[in-house]
Amino acid sequence: MKAIVAVDQNWGIGKDGGLLTYLPGDLKYFKEKTLGKVVVMGRETLESLPGKKPLKDRTNIVLTRNPDYQADCLICRSMGELFKTLESFNMEDVFIIGGETVYRQFLPYCNELFVTKIEAAFEADKHFENLDLRPDLEVVAVSEPRLENGLTYRFTEYRRK
Repeated sequence: MKAIVAVDQNWGIGKDGGLLTYLPGDLKYFKEKTLGKVVVMGRETLESLPGKKPLKDRTNIVLTRNPDYQADCLICRSMGELFKTLESFNMEDVFIIGGETVYRQFLPYCNELFVTKIEAAFEADKHFENLDLRPDLEVVAVSEPRLENGLTYRFTEYRRK
């Protein structure tokens, strides 16, 4: 299982139900990594997507405790149900894509993490754990810096030791 996320300098990931900033290069990277794969997200993340619709050309799974929630994708109401659903997929093809609570729940199961690190601080109300403080993870790749919309960012890959 893998996770993919964009973070600011303070490991912020979102504000008021949306992304912190718009970086087309990061969205392209996200699409390249997840296309044809399984993406797991919480209800709020699904509802933050354009048109509140699942991502095209991916198997979308939404984790929600709401027993009445309906969407045009697979719905799981517990971690147990999600893991049962994932039995029919290659776990190497599963990406956790948010939000904050779902990342926190599934971080222990992720062996690879793809983190876009934005070299700026934003006002954020949702955060990701600071992976640099975790002794069980190591940085295995860092891209050259990219500049877009006045912001510098790098693609950083972590792997469980």
